[in-house]
Amino acid sequence: MQNNKGLIVLSLFDGMSCGQIALERAGIAVDNYYASEIDKHCITVTQANYPNTIQLGDILNVNANDLPKIDLLIGGSPCQGFSFAGKQLNFDDPRSKLFFEYVRLLKECNPTYFMLENVRMKRESQDIISECLGVEPIMINSNLVSAQNRHRLYWTNIDKIEQPIDKCILLKDILNDHAFCIQPHNNSFKQTATQSYTESKHKCLLANAGDKTQGIGIHNKKLYWRKLTPIECERLQNVPDDYTLPVIIGRIKSPRQRYKMLCNGWTVDVIAHIFSYIK
Repeated sequence: MQNNKGLIVLSLFDGMSCGQIALERAGIAVDNYYASEIDKHCITVTQANYPNTIQLGDILNVNANDLPKIDLLIGGSPCQGFSFAGKQLNFDDPRSKLFFEYVRLLKECNPTYFMLENVRMKRESQDIISECLGVEPIMINSNLVSAQNRHRLYWTNIDKIEQPIDKCILLKDILNDHAFCIQPHNNSFKQTATQSYTESKHKCLLANAGDKTQGIGIHNKKLYWRKLTPIECERLQNVPDDYTLPVIIGRIKSPRQRYKMLCNGWTVDVIAHIFSYIK
């Protein structure tokens, strides 16, 4: 750390800056937070919530010589090439190939601490990442700290990280009963099925959450299937309510970008848990 005040952080593929929420939640002071991001909607949300963020733009143009000494390097490189839900092109996917830009900046910056997040993937790709970073990943399921099943790999040199304590958060704990219900379920819908659903964990959020992510609504004592609201998705990711709202304030626009950035983001309390081990 510089001047014993706070960390100098470089966040690559920063998205909507879940890293800043996690650092704040872990009680870690930050002097300067540099963010590399190209999505204009994510940048809008970041600057609305953390106006002191220093935006650097495209990772291809980020150079360590232009930055101060970095204490913490973080990032979640694009996962489309690795995800089992995609074509599994691995490093042949130009987006997932950007991982090597993370490696470049890790070598150039030589930070005190680093952390990289990504999805579960083929062992071959996982081993390449581990070899490049010099550490093996930790697997953590977000369901320990949220109402969502979300297995992710975390490569870090932060030492002696253990699994988070299970907070026993269920889907019913994040649902907004007053949310607008889109359509009633058919007559075969059973109360017991509803209770079973709401007393379980939600599936992993995907980028098409605005179209396909489902939840339960209650209106006039009747049960409804409906989409999860953006706020409910924020809760699944441990993001403060309406954190992503600035992307549509003042404009007549669908919440699609809110869903997208949330699904591409981090489960904040997992990251805060990892950061809590920083000495």
